[in-house]
Amino acid sequence: MELHLKNRQDLKARALLLGDRLDLKLFKIADCLATTPLTLEVDAEGGIAVLFRYGVVVLFGVKDLDEVRFVESLKPLLTNPYVAPEIEELEIHAGRSSIGVQSGAVSLDDVSLEKLQVIADALSKNLVLTLYEKKVAGEFDKIEPLAQELATHGKVSAGSRKLLSKIGSMLLIEHRMVGRAEIGDKPETLWDNPHLEGLYASLEDEFELMERQSALDRKLGLISDTAQTLADVWDNKQLHKLEWYVIGLIVFEIVISLVEVINKFLH
Repeated sequence: MELHLKNRQDLKARALLLGDRLDLKLFKIADCLATTPLTLEVDAEGGIAVLFRYGVVVLFGVKDLDEVRFVESLKPLLTNPYVAPEIEELEIHAGRSSIGVQSGAVSLDDVSLEKLQVIADALSKNLVLTLYEKKVAGEFDKIEPLAQELATHGKVSAGSRKLLSKIGSMLLIEHRMVGRAEIGDKPETLWDNPHLEGLYASLEDEFELMERQSALDRKLGLISDTAQTLADVWDNKQLHKLEWYVIGLIVFEIVISLVEVINKFLH
């Protein structure tokens, strides 16, 4: 299929993170411009969408009404759709002498499907990082008082189930980043188009993808380790309580035995 957008000088890329996962199996290969990543036309004027299984769709040259219609059509394919999706926009200017990113806009010599796919990949990863940065920041705010409580009073009021839930949340974010979004990996489009590596490197630098991923990994590890430590403290506390219960029962049995012995002696 021919790419109708190749004659456009100015385009807007609009990326939306719609949910946890997007099931792409229902799309027919014959209706697509490309499959890795899945790319298809969404309107009569040649606007295209690049879809990613981790819940992101990136639209190029798509009008507002067509966007609403297309996004609505994707809802049955979404797992855990978000009420307020993350959104990122980027201006694309073609007909330039060099390829790169400057002042928040992408400059291209011409528009091609492969270049748009590279841009879509960077935009989608940026959205995923933005969402998880917010989630991790929220967990930081929740777990800091617990760590402060342990440092100040030497005890933890939160239960082990709550703390283990936080550990699970962090592991889930890490799994989605590595297993689904593959933040640290280059887009598959570059395998067949190595000449576009410069474009992707510029986008990677613009969105600080690697730096943000490294920072997020460190925060995830810190939160997980802190929650694990607090959970261990809580478990030890519960174990000590159990030990005192056992000691109390033993003392009670001893007292009962002594009372019985004394009663027999008196009688």
